[in-house]
Amino acid sequence: MATTRRILDRRQFLILSGLAAASGSLGASAASRPNILIIMTDQQCAAAMSCAGNADVKTPAMDRLAANGARFERAYCSDPLCVPSRTTMLTGKMPHETGITTNRDVKTASFSTPLLGRFFSDAGYDCGYAGKWHLPVNQSQTALHGFGWFPAGREKCPDARIAEAVAEFAGKARKGPFLMVASFLNPHDICQWARGERLPEGPIPDPPPPAQCPELPDNFAIPENEPEVIRNVQRAGKKAHPTLDWTPDKWRQYRWAYYRLIEKVDAQIGDVLDALQRAGAADNTLVVFTADHGDGAAAHHWNQKQALYEEPTCVPFIVSGKRFTQPGLVDRDHLVSSGIDLIPTLCDYAGIPLPDGLRGRSVRPIAEGGTANAWRDSVVVETEFDYGEEPRGIHGRLLRTARYKYVVYSEGANREQLFDLELDRGELKSLALAPDKKAILQDCRNRLRAWCRETGDAFKVPED
Repeated sequence: MATTRRILDRRQFLILSGLAAASGSLGASAASRPNILIIMTDQQCAAAMSCAGNADVKTPAMDRLAANGARFERAYCSDPLCVPSRTTMLTGKMPHETGITTNRDVKTASFSTPLLGRFFSDAGYDCGYAGKWHLPVNQSQTALHGFGWFPAGREKCPDARIAEAVAEFAGKARKGPFLMVASFLNPHDICQWARGERLPEGPIPDPPPPAQCPELPDNFAIPENEPEVIRNVQRAGKKAHPTLDWTPDKWRQYRWAYYRLIEKVDAQIGDVLDALQRAGAADNTLVVFTADHGDGAAAHHWNQKQALYEEPTCVPFIVSGKRFTQPGLVDRDHLVSSGIDLIPTLCDYAGIPLPDGLRGRSVRPIAEGGTANAWRDSVVVETEFDYGEEPRGIHGRLLRTARYKYVVYSEGANREQLFDLELDRGELKSLALAPDKKAILQDCRNRLRAWCRETGDAFKVPED
């Protein structure tokens, strides 16, 4: 009872201080609101952390965040591709709502949806950004995105300099709280590694012999009755997928390289956390760690992202800070969208009214060790394949329920997949054609169809 009382008192205090900030009073109460640091990696699977039980990679900095906070095991990106996913995280709206559904859309000149920094700077936060940008907004458009500070070099800030940027920004003299995004490129360099190209963030050692590399995943095999569009895309996108003729040994070396890149960025995240500590800001800073999307990591002979298997779509999501969460909590029950739930969670902690039109939920009650009333019973992920010289117009949707996962693509044979993730975590046996699963298949179709109606998504879900 005492613990619950303390949580409620802290929630009431932050709400009251947030109301003061929203009304334009940025005095002592606003200054007492938490700082916020969002740490984002690029192309990292949820399972690619030692705190998630992965013995092939060592991530002491990510583990440190998990030990001091709440880690959500059922967190999904809005779209397993950089620009659509990042746009969702910073707007709170799904790709079909923002119109940003491929990486090509980063060049659009018509995007006008306010970003996270706009909401928080209007509420009295000093907002900064360092690292990979990759958003459909020019950094000069401060009135739209709201981030008033970038390090020298702006979006060119490499991973190795992000900790320095955090130290500079967190150490600034200011009257109120700050919000900062630290956006790392790695482990995205695995894309160049697969092609034998120079790694943008610097080299890693050559892999050892295959026998000394991680084993192949249990779900290395391609499932029976897989949607044909997946391998069609793989064959058409040879630059993205130079893996078609790889031997199992080469895939093992790929996994070794992927984990080394994650360890590299983990060390840099450790530098960021140390910089925050040296700036004297660690105790009053809420840290959220996530990734824009995952990577196939050899599951189902897949590298890269965009396919709607677990590895590309399930991402790390850790809300960390001893003052703000129940340290060491691991949530395995709630379905979280790292895209649409990020802004509601941050607004909840900061005491900022949620912007109109957002459907996400705050994970704060769960992160504090409590319960969230009427939590969602499913989460949706979108994709539009974006390989080759021209957009292919191939779309897909994923609906994840507590037990089942339904996937459907817009064209091709075997458009649908249905997996029982309690019995088949590796997604090796689709039940979409199983006669005794027709009712479950139809229920998933109905749920996705209802989501499409509710959100204005034009995707066509198969009928009965």
